[in-house]
Amino acid sequence: MALHSDYHRPRAALPLPRPLDVARWCAGQAWPVHPLRPGAKTPAGNCPSCSERGHTTRGCPCLKQGRWCHGFLAATLDQELITSWWTHTPGFGVGVACGPARLVVIDIDAHPTPVPERKRLLPGITIDPRVNLSGLTNGFHTIALLAALRGEPSPADDESTLRVRTPSGGMHAWYRAAPGETYLCSTGSGPGRGLAWQVDVRATGGYIIAPGTRTKDGAYTAVGDCRDPAPLPSWLRLELTRTGHLASPDPAPRTPAVPPRARLAVLEAGGGLGTVGDRALRRLVADVEACHLVPEGAGFSAKLNRAAYTAGGLIGTGYLTHDTAHAILTRAAQHARPGQERRFERIIDSGLAAGQRRPFHPQERP
Repeated sequence: MALHSDYHRPRAALPLPRPLDVARWCAGQAWPVHPLRPGAKTPAGNCPSCSERGHTTRGCPCLKQGRWCHGFLAATLDQELITSWWTHTPGFGVGVACGPARLVVIDIDAHPTPVPERKRLLPGITIDPRVNLSGLTNGFHTIALLAALRGEPSPADDESTLRVRTPSGGMHAWYRAAPGETYLCSTGSGPGRGLAWQVDVRATGGYIIAPGTRTKDGAYTAVGDCRDPAPLPSWLRLELTRTGHLASPDPAPRTPAVPPRARLAVLEAGGGLGTVGDRALRRLVADVEACHLVPEGAGFSAKLNRAAYTAGGLIGTGYLTHDTAHAILTRAAQHARPGQERRFERIIDSGLAAGQRRPFHPQERP
């Protein structure tokens, strides 16, 4: 097991891009972004109610009026909106909403805190007393220990994926979840979900700070040459499943699946679809996204319902997973009607359920 003290050595400072450029670049990677308070790691508030306990997107006018609010729930890919936000406050940091971006980030900390007892280092794993843990002091060591037990390299050493050094001496290892898989966040090795002591998981329901962002404590800087998140390694997928990070499969009924089709990733990218059903769904999703140009009277509900119904039909014949369809539709709806989650979630759920009761093959017109 390698202990990585070199991650804490100061490196020569390089000029950082403007936050607006960082936000635009992230959006270009299909990672929805939201503003962080200048010099801080926390989301930027907007209306006075943002600081009130229990304040939700429901009834809040901010997002409808094109203003940031509600942290990662306001994350967007809209370049015009991004330009507006970061032009208004150039010092905003950049947060990336992990769930819509399908990101799973292994957040490795290096805090000078007392080491807990052995059984709390790797939740669910008994570390043999003969294993020498002298010198173990932080998350770099516990994630390296977990990887060594599985015969794999540590994410901190994974040069195939985007890695970001944090101002506190930690590291973020960015990965992509497979289509249809949803992972949940966790903090350290406390009660509930946990991967390792001083190792957090940033995924659905959370956000991560974009590389190039500067806080009062320092900058988040990319390590090495890779700038693309690699697919989540199979061994980490198994560990995250074992520790309860993989969300339970959706209980919606499914008909027997047809042979797998290697087009799900293409569907999510929105291009290269050949069959009638595929083209229909792509067109309907685009119609939903286009509603952001018209605040009212665009027929948003009807268009979203039709897209969900079509996606449900594809689910029913096994050409699409429920989780992937839900993610595609949610991403489109968030773009069109940010801040109206309760409204469009009901439409998506009912449309998918109705469509699954009338499955069709992509060769058929829905």
